[in-house]
Amino acid sequence: MSGDTVHRVVVVGNGIAGLTAADTLREAGFDGELTIVGDEPHPAYSRPALSKALLLDGDGDGDREGAGSGTAAHELPPAGHGATELLGVRATGLSLDRRRVTLDDGTALPYDRLVLATGSRARRLSGLPEELTLRGLDDALSLRARLAGRPSVVVIGGGPLGMEIASGCLAAGCRVTLVSQGVPLTAQLGPYLAGVFVGAALDQGLTVVETGSARIERRGESARVVLDEGAVLEAEMLVSAVGDIPNTEWLAGTGLAPKGAVTVDSRGLVRPDVAAVGDLAAFPTPYGLRRVPFWSSAIEQAKTAARALLHGDDTPPLRFQPYFWTEQFGLSLKAVGHLPRDGEPAYADGGPGGGPALMSWPDEDGAGGGAAAALNYRIPIPRLRRMTAPAS
Repeated sequence: MSGDTVHRVVVVGNGIAGLTAADTLREAGFDGELTIVGDEPHPAYSRPALSKALLLDGDGDGDREGAGSGTAAHELPPAGHGATELLGVRATGLSLDRRRVTLDDGTALPYDRLVLATGSRARRLSGLPEELTLRGLDDALSLRARLAGRPSVVVIGGGPLGMEIASGCLAAGCRVTLVSQGVPLTAQLGPYLAGVFVGAALDQGLTVVETGSARIERRGESARVVLDEGAVLEAEMLVSAVGDIPNTEWLAGTGLAPKGAVTVDSRGLVRPDVAAVGDLAAFPTPYGLRRVPFWSSAIEQAKTAARALLHGDDTPPLRFQPYFWTEQFGLSLKAVGHLPRDGEPAYADGGPGGGPALMSWPDEDGAGGGAAAALNYRIPIPRLRRMTAPAS
């Protein structure tokens, strides 16, 4: 680092990446002026809970990633970083030369160090108001309220989020059709695990429609889904879950996000005084530069980058192993390592059939590239991680 004294740090983004960065800065010894900017009016919350427990009224099984369940599923413990929180305001510009962040209320925030953590937003298929998405807390609360009337639902997107939404809608008593490019979850988990989840979904009454592509268009006073084969799907509620877009437009002119994401080094730094963490950051992985928009990824990135802002190259680089978690259709999966995986797993406990099982896919090249998964099986995450270690 340049050796300049760090008096002021600004964190732009109040999701888990920004919250973790702020907490880590304090843990690493920063006792100066800390400001967090958040475009939502809410304190930081658990985003994974939005498509799981928060959609339902029940208390769940108590095995949640984060605090609470039901209406409190999204709540996190009170922040202890002591930062000044500017909520409900949006960053609109950044001057790297002057070290200033401009907000939409006209405020200019000076900084010595800056954390970019503005996350991403839902990708949409149309500009129609009938197309609902689930990204933020307000989205989840609105969707939950609509489900009380048990509308017919079409969910577009066969990834984890789309399947979780479909599961919640089914549990609320709705008739649900899910539109997917190929077999749902295959691209994320591989054919074996995808088959387990799709089987459970079909058993619970989900209708799955595979297609090459889909679009949402208006017909009269309502919207409908049109498949590339020409078939038309209509329902009282349309929800899309087709990926996300990094929130980097406010960085226009800085050169930090020429292709949408912000590229960082192995410590999460864009330059010595600027870090980028969470869904907007592309960081080095064994498979090249990647955005990894997982909850655990945001946390691990933020811990490393916050320390690097203060201590530079003395900070160990990020050593990230993906961790994925989903709950849907009565199944809970925790997985570590790089997915998707082809072929059937080896079973450390349990076996095929969708019952409780502890499974792994071996590391074939000895480079630590194995994966392990726990299906409806309680296991500490460190033990699950150890199952992916290369053989000695």
